[in-house]
Amino acid sequence: MGQLTHITDAAFEAEIKGETPVLVDFWAEWCGPCRMVAPVLEQIAVEQAGKLKIVKLNVDENQHTPMHFNVSGIPTMILFKDGEMVERIVGFMPKPQLMKKLEPHLAASVAETAPTTAGATTPV
Repeated sequence: MGQLTHITDAAFEAEIKGETPVLVDFWAEWCGPCRMVAPVLEQIAVEQAGKLKIVKLNVDENQHTPMHFNVSGIPTMILFKDGEMVERIVGFMPKPQLMKKLEPHLAASVAETAPTTAGATTPV
């Protein structure tokens, strides 16, 4: 636990498919803000286990995918749902702000299982 999965260009397509939303962190070893956001992403990965998958893609070692998604600055985090890009976050962001951007995309899968009429009264 606490370690995020590192992926490559070759594994990218397979990683972003599936029911669980996937946050891809485009980063590099030399990037200070990338190192600042890493522990935040690790915390979120643990807290949101089962609801969100977080993977890291090193832009120095894998250049095809960042070019395909026009990643020009890092850190860039792109959230994929069912293989489609639904959110793009550029730069370091503290955990509360980052969660605020991610939660609307996570709530959909949680809302399906939550009862929506609990405690509601029927209008007369």
